Amino acid sequence: MNVRAQISSVFHLDKCIGCHTCSVACKNQWTDRRGVEYAWWNDVETKPGAGYPVLWEDQEKYRGGWTVEGGRPALRQGGPGATLARLFHNPALPVLKDYYEPFTYRYQDLFDAPAGDDQPTARPISLLDGRPIDIESGPNWDDDLGGSPVYAAQDPGLARLTAAEREQLFEVERLAFFYLPRICNHCLNPACVAACPSGAIYKRGEDGVVLVSQDKCRSWRMCISACPYKKVYYNWSTGKSEKCILCYPRLEVGEAPACFHTCVGRIRYLGVLLYDADRLAAAASRPDAELVEAQREVLLDPADPAVAAEARASGVSEQVLEAARRSPVWRFVKEWGLALPLHAEWRTLPMLFYVPPLLPALAGPAEGDGGFFTSLERARLPLRYLAGLFGAGNTEVVEAAYRKLIAVRLHRRAAQVGDLPPAAAAGALAAAGLTPRQADEIYRLTALASMPERVVIPGLAREEQTEPTADPQRQYAAGFGFLRPPVGR
Repeated sequence: MNVRAQISSVFHLDKCIGCHTCSVACKNQWTDRRGVEYAWWNDVETKPGAGYPVLWEDQEKYRGGWTVEGGRPALRQGGPGATLARLFHNPALPVLKDYYEPFTYRYQDLFDAPAGDDQPTARPISLLDGRPIDIESGPNWDDDLGGSPVYAAQDPGLARLTAAEREQLFEVERLAFFYLPRICNHCLNPACVAACPSGAIYKRGEDGVVLVSQDKCRSWRMCISACPYKKVYYNWSTGKSEKCILCYPRLEVGEAPACFHTCVGRIRYLGVLLYDADRLAAAASRPDAELVEAQREVLLDPADPAVAAEARASGVSEQVLEAARRSPVWRFVKEWGLALPLHAEWRTLPMLFYVPPLLPALAGPAEGDGGFFTSLERARLPLRYLAGLFGAGNTEVVEAAYRKLIAVRLHRRAAQVGDLPPAAAAGALAAAGLTPRQADEIYRLTALASMPERVVIPGLAREEQTEPTADPQRQYAAGFGFLRPPVGR
């Protein structure tokens, strides 16, 4: 057993209101610079929809993630030979039009316009070369356009639906959609790390955060094509790749990442998961239908004394172990089985999990399941579409999560409103495999939990992690200095 610690996340989609506050907070803090104007480390998409960059889920086009060859995971874009052949022309890379051309407005026109009867306007101009442009796309361009034949109809996930199910999604006045916030998944088996010819991308040992060394990056951009989630970006000004760093400078001082801190809907949960690194390759090699369960099996119970002993032997600190025992992510992912990985079939073992949205699935006529909510069999959002996103095509794992969510809702309605027969609520709980106590705990962590309960940040003791690998030069007159001089520009 090779026990590692990973800082992981859960996004509860039933609580996302699509306000984009998380995106703006991240943008202002990390990518409001020259060269990454088009990059959004955090974005919120409307599903069904084409997403950002456009059609990022289409791996026939982008060839990201892993496949299985000879019983072992293999990069879909090819091994070292294919990488060498594509060094100077990589057809699987998204181009600027797949993101959007960043723009601003020529505000000086408002001050310089001559007096007249017409209201002066500020024309949009490109942030790249300053020429006037007509804005044709942008991040979240298809916001709230679920069901539209122009944007939502491009969703690659619709290909697995029947004609009747697609017609149901696009039925006038019965359109259904939900929001999907996305950041880097900081995967256990990251394809971007494996594909980098320079060895610039690495996974931090103490917390599993995936980072790009700006010193080693040589702008080959294989990481961008290898990441199936398209969460690595190229800075055209510095010639380096950049990505979400999970706000690790904030984590190291006990602060929540910016997007977690500003989330209006309180949909975001953060905590530590322990996993067995020796079982990753076997888990990523399982058939698609078993991938969600295989990923759960890799996770280890922090309350198990044997796991704790192995974790200590592997160098996991007591602070991290204690945080793992209080992790809300563990409860959602492993204990309750409510949170699911996004596109597990790409075999990167993503460490950002989603509680699927209940409202679009159940919004409809009041029948079945106690008479207050429609049944899963009559869901407005087809289960097969949700299974394509969160179950690697396996509807059973998504249905099991929904049964539990519905049972909790019925249990709380019986307790708080009192217009539901207790037997009906108890039957729903039994069918979902939940006890009343577990239902109350799910309700509390979903609806009432405070920030310290939703975001459990371990003491990372960064100084202990860096001491074995870095020897700070002692400057006797002014304390500690740096091993390398600052690089001038």
